[in-house]
Amino acid sequence: MGQTDKLRTAHIGVGGMGMEDLKAVSSHSSVEVVALCDVDANNLAAAKALHPNARTFSDYRTMLNEMSSGIDAVVVSTPDHTHAPASMMAMNMNKPVYCQKPLTHHVTEARAMNKLAAEKGLVTQMGIQVHSFYDYKLATELIRSGIIGKVKTVRAWSPKNWGYDGPVPEGSDPVPSTLDWNLWLGTSAERPYKEGFYHPGNWRKLVDYGCGTLGDMGVHIFDTPYNALALDIPKTIKTKCRKPNGFGFPEHNTVTYEFPGTAYTTKKFKWVWYDGEGAPKAHKDLRLPNNDQLPDQGAMFVGEKGKLLLPHFMQLPRHIVDGQYVDLDLEKFKYVGEPVRNYEQEGKKHYHQFVDACLGKGQTTAPFSYAARLTETILLGVIAGRFPNKKLHWDSKKARFRETAANAFLDSPYRNF
Repeated sequence: MGQTDKLRTAHIGVGGMGMEDLKAVSSHSSVEVVALCDVDANNLAAAKALHPNARTFSDYRTMLNEMSSGIDAVVVSTPDHTHAPASMMAMNMNKPVYCQKPLTHHVTEARAMNKLAAEKGLVTQMGIQVHSFYDYKLATELIRSGIIGKVKTVRAWSPKNWGYDGPVPEGSDPVPSTLDWNLWLGTSAERPYKEGFYHPGNWRKLVDYGCGTLGDMGVHIFDTPYNALALDIPKTIKTKCRKPNGFGFPEHNTVTYEFPGTAYTTKKFKWVWYDGEGAPKAHKDLRLPNNDQLPDQGAMFVGEKGKLLLPHFMQLPRHIVDGQYVDLDLEKFKYVGEPVRNYEQEGKKHYHQFVDACLGKGQTTAPFSYAARLTETILLGVIAGRFPNKKLHWDSKKARFRETAANAFLDSPYRNF
């Protein structure tokens, strides 16, 4: 859209991270929140208290149809399985979209969202807020400067457990009067409501709605290495985990990707992800000077001339050569900015960048053209978890696996609701 004074925003999903998104977007002085949508009446009431003049809805389709001419941009902060349906509807109505990570629940959706955004020339941004944080931008510039030479391997980890190894719950529970269960399920298959599962907090663990720990923390922690090394789509993916149960993601995963080399990597480049309690597994690449402990979450770049440790989050990268820390010469990278240790201040940058771009002031740094590739990479690892210890070969041009059985998980049919 062109230059205007105000950006009228509509927010789909305003509980949990959606509430944080709402607060951050609306903190921009040029934003006017005009519409709020959530399937949970309690979430909607809390958001309405912050923006009493906004109209409220439980069904995003009704909101977009009724308020189309009064909305300038849409923020999608729902569980993963509704990201694409809501975002695609908004983009088909020519609305810029800010969508939480991972961009989509399925590979085909990521490609479709990227294609539609490009065809319509829309401003887009994926909600990987750390993409705009100082420490991550600094790490990108350090790697691209050649500080550790060409990178051979990246090892990344999170001990979070967005997995579920238990049985499928039996029976059903009464649906809370404040929840529209049909709308929460959206395009996913119909399933009885069960308290303690699904809404509001455990859907990430379940294959029908989330993308596991890899889809949650992996997007954040992969982002900087993926961007810094100018990676594209992996050639092969292999996941070590328990056998699939068709309901919950495994609680422990080790995912190994092989990528085509880039200007910043060696010809053969490998990426290893660890998640679940106790992650990462011990490895010589992850040894720190002075027997220091690894940060709880992070990534280690292993290069020809040393290593760079990037903790997650709001900590400076650490340069390691010959088993010793090397002080960073931050004066060389003043153009990146200054270290900021205020999370609220740092967190707003990514959202405000989207607002400014919608108002014709600059561009976003995580548009769907980038976010779709990063998400596809993540989702290929999620699919590999359906075939434990088997290397899958991905043809990016054809958007197909060599292993035919894996192609069944690239998408799923949408339920009419």
